[in-house]
Amino acid sequence: MPVISMFYGLIVSLYYLDNKQHHLPHIHVRYGEMEAVFTIESGELLEGKLPKGKIKLVEAWIEIHRENLMADWQLAINGQRVFPIDPLK
Repeated sequence: MPVISMFYGLIVSLYYLDNKQHHLPHIHVRYGEMEAVFTIESGELLEGKLPKGKIKLVEAWIEIHRENLMADWQLAINGQRVFPIDPLK
């Protein structure tokens, strides 16, 4: 599970070959002991829990970096190395 970005205490990861559980492009986000899964295409929270303010940060980050996230998703589901994505500033 490579980490692709970190900002404001959030750790964003993509799992290799992870296209079966949620059936659509998504990221995993950890914040302390909490974890959540967000779709890349819509930024929707699919599963898990984060503080409301952190959810807004993740949604904004996905909106800004959607194209890079989709490129990394394609690499990850093919078992290839993914690239880091700039954090939210």
